[in-house]
Amino acid sequence: MNTGNDPGVLPARRAQGARRERLTPIAMLLPAVAVLVAITVFPLLYELRLTVVSWELTTGFPPQFIGLQNFVRVFFQDPRFWNAVANTGLLVGVGVSLQTVIGTALALELHRLGRARTTVLSLMLIPVMIAPVIAGFQFRMIYNDQFGPLNYMLDVLTHGAVRGAAWLADPRIALWAVMVTDVWQWTPFMTLVVLAGLQAIPAELLEAAEVDGAAGPQTFWRVMLPLLLPVIVIGLLVRFMDTFKLFDIVYQLTGGGPGSVTETIAYYTYLQGFKFFSLGYTSAMAFVQLALITIVAQIFLRYQRRVRADRIE
Repeated sequence: MNTGNDPGVLPARRAQGARRERLTPIAMLLPAVAVLVAITVFPLLYELRLTVVSWELTTGFPPQFIGLQNFVRVFFQDPRFWNAVANTGLLVGVGVSLQTVIGTALALELHRLGRARTTVLSLMLIPVMIAPVIAGFQFRMIYNDQFGPLNYMLDVLTHGAVRGAAWLADPRIALWAVMVTDVWQWTPFMTLVVLAGLQAIPAELLEAAEVDGAAGPQTFWRVMLPLLLPVIVIGLLVRFMDTFKLFDIVYQLTGGGPGSVTETIAYYTYLQGFKFFSLGYTSAMAFVQLALITIVAQIFLRYQRRVRADRIE
């Protein structure tokens, strides 16, 4: 009979304790992993299955396997989808660029402020804290061509020389009106991101640049901007992903109209899924969007890693 003094008992107890220490964290993580699989992995796999079937709820027929025909339709047979891609690309390319430029300029001004910086920044962040659907409703009232304050102010300031426009009904300017709304709401976010990067720059480095004779613009372009690039890239990535799935503002302002000139990818996907009830085709479009976002995100992240590596060298 083994006792506590048996030389073989102590190693066995140690091995049992080590095994328990390894299994305890795994057992504690299992519920979280199960929830993660239930709400992300399973829906993703189910949606992947839908991409290879034709399932039109309006017809009442069961899903039918069609292979890759949904993807063929997305890439080659649906010009409306590519119109939505072009609209989204314009909102991302021009809109996010404006947010970055204006946000950087505002961050530089805030960086020069003293005690008033916190108060001014808090007021500037109010648009970010508003739900996008509320921002869209506000600007729908502002853009109203008959009763909106925008046309009234144009009439008053120009003494009637400039006539107001139908901002949301004119196909030439409706998408730009949507972009202005998005820029107004999210420029403070880029301001906050750039301001955080500015405050992380060592003061000694700026003082050394000033001693070397660098003027204001030279200090920004040659000292500040290279140090801010990793932070700006992260802000651009976040805003790219948010703008790529822009839906709330479009839904409130224009409903994708007039016609389809303001339809984004997210809004067109919503129409296919919740208006036309074409589940298979909607799933295929969703996976195309996922692929596009993943590719662009990888480009941003690789660029950021390269910038950091250059700074370390």
